Amino acid sequence: MKPETSIYIHIPFCKHRCAYCDFNTYAGQEDSIPAYVSALINEIEAVATLKPNPINVHTVFFGGGTPSLLSAPQFDSVLKALRTAFTFSADAEISIEANPGTISPEKLNAIRKSGINRISFGVQSANTEELRMLERIHDFFTVIEAVSTARKAGFDNLNLDLIYGLPQQTLSTWQTTLQRIVELHPEHISAYALTLEHGTPFGRWSSKGLLPLPDPDLAAEMYEYAEEFLAANGYVNYEISNWAIDVESRKPKVAGQTFDLQSAAPLFACRHNLQYWRGLPYLAFGAGAHGYANGYRYSNVLRIKTYIERLSLPSAARFLPFPLSSATVNQHKQIPQDELSEYMMTNLRLTKAGVIESAFKLRFGSGLLDIYPKEIEELIHIGLLEFTKTSEAPKTGETSEVCLRLTKRGRLLGNQVFMRFI
Repeated sequence: MKPETSIYIHIPFCKHRCAYCDFNTYAGQEDSIPAYVSALINEIEAVATLKPNPINVHTVFFGGGTPSLLSAPQFDSVLKALRTAFTFSADAEISIEANPGTISPEKLNAIRKSGINRISFGVQSANTEELRMLERIHDFFTVIEAVSTARKAGFDNLNLDLIYGLPQQTLSTWQTTLQRIVELHPEHISAYALTLEHGTPFGRWSSKGLLPLPDPDLAAEMYEYAEEFLAANGYVNYEISNWAIDVESRKPKVAGQTFDLQSAAPLFACRHNLQYWRGLPYLAFGAGAHGYANGYRYSNVLRIKTYIERLSLPSAARFLPFPLSSATVNQHKQIPQDELSEYMMTNLRLTKAGVIESAFKLRFGSGLLDIYPKEIEELIHIGLLEFTKTSEAPKTGETSEVCLRLTKRGRLLGNQVFMRFI
């Protein structure tokens, strides 16, 4: 059985570009949104004509940027194009990223009716000074109101995004942020350490000594506190930077298991991101969007204007292999070593299941120790990896399966582990 496919839609518009952000986003170009939506639909239709077989879609993710700047009718038109081009699972997870300061009751009611059923709010912090430093356009009272409004609109699957390891952030302010976030009862929490990216204002300021560098030891302490605190409040750390509520502790009315046996993750885990971490195919549409399907890693042109122009011209897509479009500017046909390296790096991010031996052997024809004996032995010896058994593995007829996963210490030093497999 062929794996289900996911779809990523990039919305590169923002009211304000934050100083730490290195995503493909642009402020002050909202006048281009109608033309951009038309270009998205053109790209979806063009790629759909190339598909060799019917494609079943089980997740869609509108990322950005600030997707919530689109109107409900614009979301409707994009989703209609997707549903016409591809077959959707009855329980498809359809997510949008949203800035808490860009939503209203009317908009949330309308997009919920369109089929969007998951929201990821970019909260980042509950501390006023930290939000100001990050140049966010909202305060925490706006977050509280946004969560309440989303609940009233019928959303029962919310993620709240956080950043830690900020310049001059203290353990105390991080603890307060986590406490306030938990009090909002989101189904999912993401927490990422700040990275000072080249080309961003934060990156330039830090290189000139105008912004203190984050303390890596303090950031590690913040991560360890998040692990303990969120576990005590019923959240499962299923991926290095992601936590989902334990169904049995919060949602006794939900039938079935706490863990989805197909993905080895809590039922409120982000199914779309699990697609990435499991090395499974996803189509990508929009300016700067990256995709992986039919053996290709590919990405689209970055600039909004250029993207619109490319998709408004008579398409040459019929001469391109699936899933490329006239917006594609980079493509790479994967070789077996690419697949192996990426599979190890992404699957090892899954803290509960890691790399499942049987799934690895089924995909690559050999066992883990057949391909990486030296690397695995060394990483186990220094306490960064471990072989263990998990019952939260894909169904193969076994009651439990062997998996290779990061130790608790290995989660703090994940990049050192991942580099061994490149």
